[in-house]
Amino acid sequence: MLTLPGDVADERVPDDDAPILVPGACPARVVPNDEDVEALAAAINKAKKVTLFVGAGARGARDAVLELADLAAAPVGHSLRGKEIIQYENPHDVGMSGLLGYGSCHEAMHDADLLVLIGTDFPYDSFLPADVRTAQIDIDASHLGRRTRLDLPVHGDVGEALRLLNPLIKRKRDRKFLRSMVDRHAGLMTKVVGAYTRNVEKHTPIHPEYAAVQLDETAAEDAVFTVDTGMNNVWAARYLTPNGKRRVIGSFIHGSMANALPHAIGAAFAQPGRQVVALAGDGGLSMLLGELITVATHELPVKIVVFNNATLGMVKLEMLVEGLPSYGTDSPPVDYRNIGLAVGIPSVRVERPKDLRAALRDGLDRQGPALIEVVTDPNALSIPPSITTGQIRGFATAMTKQIFGGGMGEVMSMARSNLRNLPR
Repeated sequence: MLTLPGDVADERVPDDDAPILVPGACPARVVPNDEDVEALAAAINKAKKVTLFVGAGARGARDAVLELADLAAAPVGHSLRGKEIIQYENPHDVGMSGLLGYGSCHEAMHDADLLVLIGTDFPYDSFLPADVRTAQIDIDASHLGRRTRLDLPVHGDVGEALRLLNPLIKRKRDRKFLRSMVDRHAGLMTKVVGAYTRNVEKHTPIHPEYAAVQLDETAAEDAVFTVDTGMNNVWAARYLTPNGKRRVIGSFIHGSMANALPHAIGAAFAQPGRQVVALAGDGGLSMLLGELITVATHELPVKIVVFNNATLGMVKLEMLVEGLPSYGTDSPPVDYRNIGLAVGIPSVRVERPKDLRAALRDGLDRQGPALIEVVTDPNALSIPPSITTGQIRGFATAMTKQIFGGGMGEVMSMARSNLRNLPR
């Protein structure tokens, strides 16, 4: 939206032959220096264990990245924004790193002889290895080396760089490192990430992980998901399946709260007829309840799936690892189904896992808007792929304070909710 001051809006536009619309230029090609590409090729050919970490800058170069991964026998990890580009149909996939991460990506990066960052400005430097030789390919020169050590910079388009690089790579015969990381990733996906998606049909409140899987399986093959910042980001990162047609949109750079519903409204206007699903947290939705009226007024076919745990889960987790018992993060119970009905949106509230799939299917199949409120477990936390000693100490301190403050029951509930989710 563009807001103009009243006096500016009253000004007259000169009546001349000046063009009103300026045609957009095609994206420029940024071709890297040959010497930089040759240096990276020599490093890849020499290294015994290579890992690729891929971000949104690889859009349009997926095939070339997978070709490089095969030549270098390299596991392929990704950032959140790189997930929809590189994860699907990728036999080298080892998951994601960072606070939302999962799988063996963290280990693959730290155990490598050479880490190649491809089209990513991944900001969480504590998850990047400080003692591994690192290369980086990026179209923005200001990104080179600003997050972690950089031994081999390549300034240029990912596609242009790989067009020059791949013919110089000798295909590695030793693929033990790749196999070990892929096998470990498969095990972690089954034992940890999948822990809350099986045998939970009778657990109430509903595990948010289970709800995310049910949504993933019922949504359209080309659905556009918009995701609120916070715990919904975690569940989307771990359980929504990309396939080359779907999109996952969120405030992945700025981390603004309450973004899912306005993003969904924009997507619905931009691509009428395409299924748009907003994964809204109760905290985010409560900040922009007025946008429900926008959806109803324009009869937008937005499907709003509200994960209602009556708490700001990510804020609670951040406090706990800093040694602080959660305070001011919980909210009174709110029935968002009734709010949706009040503004004219067909709405349901789901409290039992066995009712969830049918409610999602009915809501997604409707022609117009729909709101599906899912009452989820407020004690379900996101456990990152790597936990520091300081985080463990902080968590233990917070739990001790909570027990002495009379919160033993809440501590036990949290333990029961997350026991299966601890890394093994």
